[in-house]
Amino acid sequence: MRRSRYDLTQDELAALPALDGEPAYRARQVWEGLYRHAAGPDELTSLPARLRAELAAAPELRPGLEVAAETASDRGTTVKWLFRIDGGDAVETVLMHYPGRTTVCVSSQAGCAMACGFCATGQAGFRRHLSTGEIVEQVVRAARAASESGRRLSNVVFMGMGEPLANYDAMWSAVERLHGDLGISARHITVSTVGLIPGIRRLAAEALPVNLAVSLHAANDKLRSELVPVNRRYPIAALVAACHEYLAAKGRRLSFEWACIAGVNDRSSDADELAELALPLRAHVNLIPLNPTPGYAVIGTSPVRVRQFVDELAALGVNATVRRNRGTSIDAACGQLAASREIVVTLARPR
Repeated sequence: MRRSRYDLTQDELAALPALDGEPAYRARQVWEGLYRHAAGPDELTSLPARLRAELAAAPELRPGLEVAAETASDRGTTVKWLFRIDGGDAVETVLMHYPGRTTVCVSSQAGCAMACGFCATGQAGFRRHLSTGEIVEQVVRAARAASESGRRLSNVVFMGMGEPLANYDAMWSAVERLHGDLGISARHITVSTVGLIPGIRRLAAEALPVNLAVSLHAANDKLRSELVPVNRRYPIAALVAACHEYLAAKGRRLSFEWACIAGVNDRSSDADELAELALPLRAHVNLIPLNPTPGYAVIGTSPVRVRQFVDELAALGVNATVRRNRGTSIDAACGQLAASREIVVTLARPR
């Protein structure tokens, strides 16, 4: 896996041959251009034309992502990119405009090893970790697209392809870049996990108070082990204990993600069990009507039953909302990101 422009540290950037002999402020201009202006080296008009050309030709400053496809839905308020990455694999990134905020959902891995059957990414299997630069570049690309449409990127959620805490070092290095160099508040960054307890504990010890979202989907071990296989290694009692530790360390609101599957986890008994977990943690519950994926035959909960489920949780004292499905028509909604092997093979063919 080759390194790309957003994998470089500031010191590594300053040490590039093209900047040898240049005033120190030139390296700062390049760094600021890459991050604050989301611009490539050839676009940095504050630099002399000769230097721009040398930097644009530097292999260390090549982009890490190549746009293979771009699709939009919801009247242009949801945009999905399919990016080719080094080695021929591909990942997907989704930009969503809402009233008052703009959010990008980024991938941390090509594929996923967690094997959750209702998730298209889990069905595809794991291919490789993304580098820090490949993660950061997704956000930079989204920030630029938002700016071009007159919006400012305000939120980043690690809810795309992959399990962020399984690629911890690259993920956290990316978070630090997003906060320090792109100026995104830690309180506007959310890291999602299926429940990797060692990663949650590492996250609790970090300086930045990012938000934690746990993909729960079931509140008893038998059902959760069927839906989320990693539960066999990290059962619910241990996961809840780790969540308490995170709350004690950060004081940030915890959220539980719950994909509503008809007749599986949307019963009144499921609401009761979920309330028992959520209330002591003061957790917010995000209900997500299951989105269709080719490899999972079970259907999502009907809108009527989802509303009833919300009402049952509310009666039990749980703060719950229904996440609006965005990008379903372009396979950009929760659980639908796949970058299928067929697409990857097509991308890898010589042009």
